[in-house]
Amino acid sequence: MARIPFRERLAQDTILLDGAMGTVLHAQHSLPIDTCFDLLNLTEPEAVAAIHRRYLDAGAEIIETNTFSANAYKLADCSLEHDCAAINRAGVTLARQAVIESGRDDAYVAGSVGPLGVRLAPFGRVTAEEASAAFSEQIGALIAAGADLLICETFSDVREIAAAIAAARRINPTMPIVAQMTFTRDSRTLLGDTPAQVARALYATGADVIGVNCSSGPTHLLRILQLMHRAVPEARFSVAPNAGWPEMAGGRVMYPATPDYFGEYALAFREAGACIVGGCCGTTPDHIRAMRAALDAPAPARPAPITVSEPGEAAPSEVPEEPTELARKLAAGQFVVTVEMPPPRSFTAQKVIASAELLREAGADVINVSDSPMARMRMSPWAVCHLIQHHVGLETVLHFPTRGRNLLRIHGDLLAAHALDVRNLFVVMGDPTQIGDYPDSFDAHDIVPTSLIHLVRRNLNAGIDGAGNSIGQPTSFLVGCALNVNAGDLAREVRLLHKKIDAGADFALTQPVFEPERLDRFRAAYTAEFGPLTLPILAGILPLFGERHTSFLHNEVPGIEIPQDIRRRITDAGDAAPSEGVRVAQELLLRVRERAQGVYIMPAFGRYDLVAAVIDALGRSRAGQR
Repeated sequence: MARIPFRERLAQDTILLDGAMGTVLHAQHSLPIDTCFDLLNLTEPEAVAAIHRRYLDAGAEIIETNTFSANAYKLADCSLEHDCAAINRAGVTLARQAVIESGRDDAYVAGSVGPLGVRLAPFGRVTAEEASAAFSEQIGALIAAGADLLICETFSDVREIAAAIAAARRINPTMPIVAQMTFTRDSRTLLGDTPAQVARALYATGADVIGVNCSSGPTHLLRILQLMHRAVPEARFSVAPNAGWPEMAGGRVMYPATPDYFGEYALAFREAGACIVGGCCGTTPDHIRAMRAALDAPAPARPAPITVSEPGEAAPSEVPEEPTELARKLAAGQFVVTVEMPPPRSFTAQKVIASAELLREAGADVINVSDSPMARMRMSPWAVCHLIQHHVGLETVLHFPTRGRNLLRIHGDLLAAHALDVRNLFVVMGDPTQIGDYPDSFDAHDIVPTSLIHLVRRNLNAGIDGAGNSIGQPTSFLVGCALNVNAGDLAREVRLLHKKIDAGADFALTQPVFEPERLDRFRAAYTAEFGPLTLPILAGILPLFGERHTSFLHNEVPGIEIPQDIRRRITDAGDAAPSEGVRVAQELLLRVRERAQGVYIMPAFGRYDLVAAVIDALGRSRAGQR
């Protein structure tokens, strides 16, 4: 059957896609799994072409070019970024030649486009413009070489795949596009989007076909496909699962799902609404041949049941707790970089985790997780602290307001935090509920921050609760307090800090500081009344985002004063105000470095990429000193 235009073929029966390329090369040629497989288009073209021919012989109607990682960012890891266009052109040429040699004039060549391998702002440091340029380079080469369609696959960020599709549309508005995302075991993307959210977002891009690939085995992807179809029933769908969960055996990555199993699921996928079915990691020509046979001679699908085993409960440890990493750094006099991060407004934390990874890579030492800032509904912060520490490996500080908690709840929440290994606390009063989402909710408190500091440091850390009863084993909390060096009544603020130090405070976080000399003024006032101030102070740094943001902070937020020259710089910067705000914050960071033992950076509008740029100033300063 001669090849008809791809969109006409979509309107007919189910189309069979090919299977894996990289894992087949890995298995058949004993290549390391981290090989730059795209380079083989130039160095081992026959090995690539042979796999294309095997998939065509097995009955695949679409074969994908060996270009999944052939973008400038991923190729840079192999120092091949300048060969991007050549590798992509060769990928199309090899696939097209395989089609001709196999006599399959009904087959289509799909240009494979994968994610860049770097995160886009605000969760990474690659701008939308930079991402678009990288996708345009790769996609332009694929289209120029004669690809029949594009398959954007294995993306985990809907914004990134949208950027790839937009780049393709600018180059060739009529090019057919298949857009596929990948999901984690909890049926969400790495950034927390559900199958329904992904389906709606992909459909909005105008892609011809949307779907899911990679992720896991057929059972899981069938469930995701059904959820996507339910969200956007008018869309066309594709699905390409892995051959189960990978296993290591004899130094090779092995996949357990058999070809017959894939044959059964080919029918289940078709019944669930997929117009394109195929395979991803671990699938072979044998899997595709079984799917071809099943589609040509349908048989009832029998999905395997999913079994979930409950994890065992770990026995409590009786080993005394070591000081936290933050405690060790403060005791050693190291300069500490902390960044504030609010919890999400849902039960998913993937975006928070991605942002924390960006901050860790930028050089942050600790993440401060706030508790319902501005009295807005948020996930409980100790859950976020635990997730960041578990998934990112970065220590956290739990903001712990006294407002809205009685003593019974305070004890329970603190013990729960300690059980999750969240042992750095920042004790504050908290925001009044009348300014937030639930203005009529309970707003009383049993104790003030100074008393809570005493409870933690003098009671719980001694192994007893507030009533003098044993808790079995002492906690090991490090406790921080709030400090406003911009206070109008400086003498009162000095006395209040002294009370907090007497109660056992281990460190202090300040309000945003825009005049570092105020730290000197406060320290002198404290020393004059109580002697040298030895408490570690982490000075607040808030990158300004624009004129309105700056004006609001200066005029409406108590404890924040922004000098006129800084306000003028932000105003004069116009559209470049965020970048100017970063430069101001960098300058402030370097000026407070000799006046404080660290900084407490508060991002504006969740722009953690801008915070990463602020932290860069410290890294450059340290490099210069070396």
